[in-house]
Amino acid sequence: MRKLILIPVFTTILFSCGGGDKNDKPAEPGTNESTETSSEDLSDNPVYKKGLALVGSNDCLTCHRVDELLTGPSYRDIANKYGSMSDTIISHLAGKIIAGGNGVWGDVFMTPHAGLSKEDAEAMVEYILLLKNK
Repeated sequence: MRKLILIPVFTTILFSCGGGDKNDKPAEPGTNESTETSSEDLSDNPVYKKGLALVGSNDCLTCHRVDELLTGPSYRDIANKYGSMSDTIISHLAGKIIAGGNGVWGDVFMTPHAGLSKEDAEAMVEYILLLKNK
């Protein structure tokens, strides 16, 4: 009798946790047409390519998207906020990626990425800043 009750319960849990339309999957980095808002084609830009590859190979897309608020802010919002600041912002934001933190975009904590080199974190920031609305 317990098996007959548990089967529908587990089936319901499985469908409620996953499921959904397969077409609702978030876009992979670089495949979203909205990543290029200006007439400038960023796909040939080496800074864009390197940053995109680093973002895709780390856990960044767990919390961030280019144009959507997820757990963390969208890359476009970050770019629009910091894109007009001096070049020292790159080093500052790279340090925040490595150390983690919270408070700037709300109370959600960004996990530290201590295994990421300063150079790679800066390349990721440079990529993000390229996404600023022109």
